[in-house]
Amino acid sequence: MDDESTARESAIRRLKAKKGLQANLVSYVVINAFLVAIWAVSGRGYFWPIWVILGWGIGLAMHAWSVYGARPITEDDIQREMGRGDGIA
Repeated sequence: MDDESTARESAIRRLKAKKGLQANLVSYVVINAFLVAIWAVSGRGYFWPIWVILGWGIGLAMHAWSVYGARPITEDDIQREMGRGDGIA
């Protein structure tokens, strides 16, 4: 493969990851708002939606990190790691 097609495939993967995160975020907001509405209508007792909000929120934060925060492995990273020669097979 040439560099242009590799760059294009990489860009497509990043765009799909961003679209996936956006869909996850919209689902998070809509479904959790629905759960809070159910809680409010059913008597406002113990705020049980917090468990879904927190659990899904952690997953959403990890998803966002993988899309926007995680740095891809570069050839320099590979070469640096190979130069360490720590003997791990």
